[in-house]
Amino acid sequence: MADHNPRGKDEAAAAKIKEQKNNKKREGFWGNLRTIIEAILIAVVIHTFLFRPFYIPSGSMKPNLLIGDYLIINKFSYGYSRYSCYFAACPIEGRIFGTGPERGDVAVFTNPKDGRTFVKRTIGIPGDTIQMKNGVLFINGEEAPQVAMEPYKEPLSDHKHESNCMSQDSENCLIEQSVETLPNGQENTIFNLTNTGHLDNTAEWTVPEGQYFMMGDNRDNSDDSRGSVGLVPAENFVGKVSLVVFSSSGPSILQFWKWRSDRFFKWVK
Repeated sequence: MADHNPRGKDEAAAAKIKEQKNNKKREGFWGNLRTIIEAILIAVVIHTFLFRPFYIPSGSMKPNLLIGDYLIINKFSYGYSRYSCYFAACPIEGRIFGTGPERGDVAVFTNPKDGRTFVKRTIGIPGDTIQMKNGVLFINGEEAPQVAMEPYKEPLSDHKHESNCMSQDSENCLIEQSVETLPNGQENTIFNLTNTGHLDNTAEWTVPEGQYFMMGDNRDNSDDSRGSVGLVPAENFVGKVSLVVFSSSGPSILQFWKWRSDRFFKWVK
């Protein structure tokens, strides 16, 4: 028998097609939202337990880390604490699955005094005594030898008005530097601008269990354990600095002519 309501049949088919389209839109929306949430969760896990980016805003670790360096922090080297999460939000007491840094490590930590994030070199480990005498580092009563190097040449355009310049040529700020050898044999390049500054002659510190003594490689331009930072508890460490992935002397990464390509993917020691 002939269909006496073809219009109604067409309307039903159109409604079904419309419903299918709406279902696809909903599935697409929820699928995209699920993908975004999964990506955020993966990023949180990576940042919390594996690696975290870090930007160098000051010159306290010159010449080894420069203003404008973008770093990767290895977070599993020292295990985990509440400071492994942003805003110290990890529900962890003390430190788990690891200990603090080794002598010579460049590490990122949360300042126990004011909560700011710092990057410095580990100089004193538990049980050490630390003292500066006339600009020379003494660890457990023994001098850490320094060997003078050729002056470090920093372009005047990169100098950013810091008090590092000992002298100048036509293009560069010339900064005195030397190689310092720690008791474990590790050699680090340091800036030592004067032997008479307030950080160059200090009392002797004894580093207690569970704490560390941190110093910047730019010895006369670093706020560290010799100054307001003090000793750093093991739980305050965020991770070990592993790699400089990108570096620029300009205020914007879009200024490609300011890129320091020789520092891309440079390991930090």
